[in-house]
Amino acid sequence: MKITARRQATLPRDLCDEMGVGPGDRLEAHRRVVDGEVVWVLRPVRPDWSVLGRLERFARGKSHDLDDVRASVAVGRRAEVERE
Repeated sequence: MKITARRQATLPRDLCDEMGVGPGDRLEAHRRVVDGEVVWVLRPVRPDWSVLGRLERFARGKSHDLDDVRASVAVGRRAEVERE
């Protein structure tokens, strides 16, 4: 393992393949005590994609300008409130 000046780690390809991670993926290091000895556990950070289903309808056919996205979300929220 190599730690860069930006505190990024370079891991061997075999280890990355075994963990199912690739370039651009993130890992979290968790400190654990196992049998009285401190060990570090690396786990991939997996984003919660379940929210994309709801957000996808706001993004369809829209520009990626943040103001446009905010306006689209606001319209969608008003529509949901009116339905309730």
